[in-house]
Amino acid sequence: MEKKQIAIVGAGVSGLLACKYLLLKGFHPIVFEARSDIGGAWIKTVETTMLQTPKQLYQFSDYPWPDSVTTDFPDHNQVLDYIQSYASHFDLRKHIKFNRKVVGIEFEGLSGEDEKSWSFWNGNGQPFGSRGKWTVAVEDAKNHSTEVHQVDFVILCVGRFSDVPNIPEFPPKKGPEAFHGKVIHSMDYSDMDYEAAANLVKGKRVTVVGLQKSALDIAMECTTANGLENPCTVLYRTEHWNIPDYFPWGFPLAYLYLNRFAELLVHKPGEGFLLSLLATMLSPLRWAISKFVEADIKKKHRLAKFGMVPKHSFLQELSSCLTITVPEKFYDKVEEGSIILKKSQDFSFCEDGIVVDGQTTPLKTDLVILATGFKGDVKLKNIFLSQTFQDYLAGSPTEKLPLYREIIHPQIPQLAIIGFSESISNLYTSEMRCRWLAELLDGAVKLPSIKEMEEDMRKWDEYMKRYSGKYYRRSCIGALHIWYNDQLCKDMGWNPKRKKGWFAELFEPYGPVDYAPPSTSN
Repeated sequence: MEKKQIAIVGAGVSGLLACKYLLLKGFHPIVFEARSDIGGAWIKTVETTMLQTPKQLYQFSDYPWPDSVTTDFPDHNQVLDYIQSYASHFDLRKHIKFNRKVVGIEFEGLSGEDEKSWSFWNGNGQPFGSRGKWTVAVEDAKNHSTEVHQVDFVILCVGRFSDVPNIPEFPPKKGPEAFHGKVIHSMDYSDMDYEAAANLVKGKRVTVVGLQKSALDIAMECTTANGLENPCTVLYRTEHWNIPDYFPWGFPLAYLYLNRFAELLVHKPGEGFLLSLLATMLSPLRWAISKFVEADIKKKHRLAKFGMVPKHSFLQELSSCLTITVPEKFYDKVEEGSIILKKSQDFSFCEDGIVVDGQTTPLKTDLVILATGFKGDVKLKNIFLSQTFQDYLAGSPTEKLPLYREIIHPQIPQLAIIGFSESISNLYTSEMRCRWLAELLDGAVKLPSIKEMEEDMRKWDEYMKRYSGKYYRRSCIGALHIWYNDQLCKDMGWNPKRKKGWFAELFEPYGPVDYAPPSTSN
């Protein structure tokens, strides 16, 4: 039987994994990558960017880090080298078309009435239908010509932290146009070569808007360039539990949040009565563990001294995938005065700089860098030419992105999305999803009805709202890696219990190597 034609959009981590596991099933995927090389968001970063999670969590299950990388938190060059060596090891490059940007996809051969009558995904519950195909329009970045490809299945691996910056909205005449200085997004800063970036901030009064990883890295680079002569102001809305390391009070964080026992402390989607009762009974322990970690962060970073103690719990931070590692000596720079932290719910621009909410005197500034994130949902939605599919993907503003198993939209046929939903380690999660998807495309995974998929999605939405609070739309499985992977394993017919012995199964942290193929698991 002839294998179906499959298109993969993006050659970052998720795209490479999708390609590798489809090849193992005998498919011949074609990968479209807009850039000239592989690596996704790792191709262009701030110079000081490092991996946010220990490399033991951020690794391919069957391809360990080289012995030459001895640090637990490799820098961005080491991460990019690792990803590229993985692609070379499994001979993936020959399946990738570089400098090819997908500008639109459209499903042909299906009417809206047909789709509304479905009880199962794609009409038959199978990954491939008999009547429909995707048309993929691809622009060649070199000669600006457009190619059109027709494929049986599309896998979107476009990521959510690139291309479409999240720019705050301002009242008329109070936006960047009112400012006589320069305003850029952190994406523009990252796209510069390192010397140009250093020269941009040198000798300038810089304000960085944001408190996530890019904001902190850029602020540190500003202090290197300017020191106390021109302090860097970091403007933020909400304090966060940004961690100093993964050893609160000398105890490994993984033993507190990344084992089965830790997941017994939280309510899980689809859990039965006994597990629900146990999570309720253990809630004091759940609270105590969160406070244990918070106390360590407060002490090491001196958060109370700087007025930076968050009002929410560390568990909510983790469940929202907002946990980042603070650059070394960041709070030392705050203490010496080369970084100034300023909280404000709103701000606007004036001729000389920024007007902070509640203040009449402007914050005089030469350069404003908006480290305000990206609109990953807009980027994903705009790939579809069909307004109907765009609306399906947008879903309800009061619910997370509607994806079954964080991969399949029940109302969009013959398409999967990998890498949008977050986790503590996106590589780890993407690999499991790609293996599940490969089994689905090969016929080993059977999907339930659309109604059952929507019910499962509703339960996950409730979980995310319960533990992530206002950040639930990030679609994060941060504190439920094992429970989530158990579901994928059961779908694929695997044994979800990967450890040897009940004690190890309950208390040892889970990671990528626990799901390694049999030939490499030892």
